[in-house]
Amino acid sequence: MPATCPGIDVLSVLCGPDRRHGSEVAVVRDGRPYPDRHARQELAARLGCPHTVFVDDPERGAVEVHRPGQGVAADPHALIGAAWLLDLEILELPALGDVFARHDGEFGWVTAAAEWPGPWELRQYADPAQVLGLPVDGSAERVYAWAWADEAAGRVVGAELGPGAGSTGAGALLLAHELQRALNVTQAPGAQILCAPGADGTIEIGGRVFLAAAR
Repeated sequence: MPATCPGIDVLSVLCGPDRRHGSEVAVVRDGRPYPDRHARQELAARLGCPHTVFVDDPERGAVEVHRPGQGVAADPHALIGAAWLLDLEILELPALGDVFARHDGEFGWVTAAAEWPGPWELRQYADPAQVLGLPVDGSAERVYAWAWADEAAGRVVGAELGPGAGSTGAGALLLAHELQRALNVTQAPGAQILCAPGADGTIEIGGRVFLAAAR
């Protein structure tokens, strides 16, 4: 568990049914003490989470997401977690504008655009066991490896490989956009991600969220 500071919550997002294998997201409920990129990157690095969300206006849902050492990001799971925690239906991001969200109990969703994650290679395998056996750091490029577990039911086994790999939802989002169908993704090593394409070209993506630590 990363170190935390007052006013910061740590979430586990896109967990499996056992609440394991989610990706940690830190949410700074008041971003005003961290007014610029340098201050936000410094705090994000100190917290040690893959993503840190700074809340600039909780009423408007104005937020900014930072990856340590990489600057501003738009990974779906960070926005899912922030909207769920803050009980918001709209998030406002500097680069993306309004992002629509919903939640139901321990599940949260956001409506995302396919271009959010940037370039990933989608690589299909014949057998889910092949996907589960791949090394996470075995690729210099960002690759989303996947295989059908049950094609008729839309069940997929997937894995994010390479830089920025984890349970961000980026690869699953792109796969749902490519296949243009709803998917229930079990992502190595055990996250669960739900995706469904919309009529306007967007993808609704979501999964379980729980509060791992609060200060």
